[in-house]
Parts: sequence; structure tokens; C-alpha cells
Amino acid sequence: MKFGVVRFPGSNCDQDAYYVLRDVFGKQVDYIWHQERDVKGYDCIVLPGGFSYGDYLRTGAIARFSPVMEAVIAHAQKGKYLIGICNGFQVLCESHLLPGALVRNTGLKFVCRHVYLRVENVSTPWTNSAKEGQVLRIPVAHGEGRYVAEPETLQKLNETGRILFRYCDDKGSISEAGNPNGSIEGIAGIANESFNVLGMMPHPERASEKILQSADGKVIFDSIIKTLLLQ
Repeated sequence: MKFGVVRFPGSNCDQDAYYVLRDVFGKQVDYIWHQERDVKGYDCIVLPGGFSYGDYLRTGAIARFSPVMEAVIAHAQKGKYLIGICNGFQVLCESHLLPGALVRNTGLKFVCRHVYLRVENVSTPWTNSAKEGQVLRIPVAHGEGRYVAEPETLQKLNETGRILFRYCDDKGSISEAGNPNGSIEGIAGIANESFNVLGMMPHPERASEKILQSADGKVIFDSIIKTLLLQ
């Protein structure tokens, strides 16, 4: 089992993801530089948070054309696993691996705090270690995390169970107060049609040890590791 963490110029959560996979979960993991064109041998690739290419033009827009992304897209199209966290989610949308877009937060302010997420579908490679309706406490740190999509896309996401996480309060209720960025329908994370690609704005790698005030993010890594072990 081997993980790869992509490093774009401007990535700032790559070391967090690397540390969690290597030191918390004891898995083999490599950094993948943005100029690489070969990602063979990796079972799961992480597109980390940060400000790839300084977020110039539009968040994730330049990273989408980074040399490594051709190989990453091919990796996903082969059914291999790929997770984009925060800026990585933005890159996945820009690459059309996931539908919709991430735009400026409601209120136009950067939000950095712990939020609550409700697990909406536990029958996926990313959530099979969670309980249905489980509430997770995981931090966010973004200025452009408001998920938007066309009505037809939202309908399809709902009908196919591809909305994996929604912002909520500590009791699991979906409300405007529990939504840190104004995302439509409180969406915090979605998967592609095959469920091998996940994009989420909250940072599970920053919530995988109790010393960080929450270890709830471990459920995402536990789930994908379990999935890989069963293959």
C-alpha cells in the first residue's frame, strides 16, 4: 500500500498529509513534485491544501495544468484512489474530475476554525469506517470554499449518494449557522460517480491526533486504508 502527496508551488498542507500517513498510520508515502509525469505505483494520491501557484487567476486553475495533473487524472480514470483536500478539492473541480466549483465564502472572509460535518453516506471507500449520521469535528481554513453547482448536478449528487459530508451543528442538524462558507445544501465533500475520487474542504489531516483537539479526521484515512487492504 503506497500513498503519494503532490507538492505544488504554494502547497502548505503537504507535510501535514505526509506526516499523518507515515507517522500516525504507518504507511509508505512519497512526495510527488508538480513537475513529475509518472505516478505509477501509488494506490492513493493526495492533492493537499494550500495556495497552489499562489491562487493566481482562480483557486486551482493553474495547478490544473501542472505537468503532474495529466498523470493524476489518468490515475483516477483507471479507478485508483484520489483525494483532494481544500485547495486539492478546488483543483479536482478545475480538472473536471468532480462537478461544480468552489467560490468566495459568503461574507468574503477567510474562515479558519473547527466545524462539524455529518457523514451522509457510509457505503463508500472514504467513509466505511464511519457510522451513518456520525458527526465529525474537523477544521477548515479557506477563503474560497463555498460549493456551488447547477440544479441538475445537485439533483444527481443527491440521487446517487455522492454528497459524503455536510456542514452541521454539534448535534448533526443542518443549519445556516453551522455552514462556515455558505456552501449550497451545506455541502462539504463530494465523490465522483465511481467513488474513487473525493473532494472535501475540511482538513482531516489536521484532525487525526487528540493533541490537535480532535482525531475525528482519522475516519477518512481509516476508511481508505481499509478499502485498500480488502483489494
